[in-house]
Amino acid sequence: MLPYIAEFIGTMMLIILGDGVVANVTLNKSGMKGAGSIQITIAWGLAVMLPAFIFGAASGAHFNPALTIALAADGSLAWSMVPGYLVAQFVGAFVGAVIVWILFKGQFEATDDPGTKLGVFSCGPSIPNFVLNILAEVVATFVLVFAIKGIPADAPAGVGNLLVFGIIVSIGMSLGGLTGYALNPARDLGPRFAHAVLPIAGKGSSNWGYGIVTLVGPIIGALLAVGLYAIIPW
Repeated sequence: MLPYIAEFIGTMMLIILGDGVVANVTLNKSGMKGAGSIQITIAWGLAVMLPAFIFGAASGAHFNPALTIALAADGSLAWSMVPGYLVAQFVGAFVGAVIVWILFKGQFEATDDPGTKLGVFSCGPSIPNFVLNILAEVVATFVLVFAIKGIPADAPAGVGNLLVFGIIVSIGMSLGGLTGYALNPARDLGPRFAHAVLPIAGKGSSNWGYGIVTLVGPIIGALLAVGLYAIIPW
């Protein structure tokens, strides 16, 4: 039970901090409005790192269905654990997004643009192109998972979490402008569902069609990463 609780709370924290920084920087009447993409990118790295320090020993700190599926595929996680991990991750992401909405309710009400409101919850492409958008998520998630697999097993305690912070920030600063670098189906689809069901005034469409990109791309990228890592004669 502990791994599932860890995945739920960890993913909830990830979204509170990650979606929270987007709300902080983009919504009207926020004290940090306009701080920019650098703050968002660094904060997303921290949003992954902080719960990883807390829950790494309890669950492996996946917080990401694509990573969970890939690690099960390469034998690092029992397939019997996967359903519980996925439920915990998606529910945690949904709850985290609801908390962000509650905290920033006044700022949401002060913001007119529906796209800005959706952008707090979910990713979107700078140039809509279904094939290239999926490819961007495949490549970005491949880098994430391949780099995670490459963290030395004998690295001192905590160093791996710092390296994951660096990986997330690097991907965001290099590829984030293409699709918002979901890298994680729960990170996008959990909050997107929250956007769909919450009574957000003037929110517009939840753009579920784009959810295919953030579901399929990261899973393909993660599976390719563990597949290649497994055949390299280290």
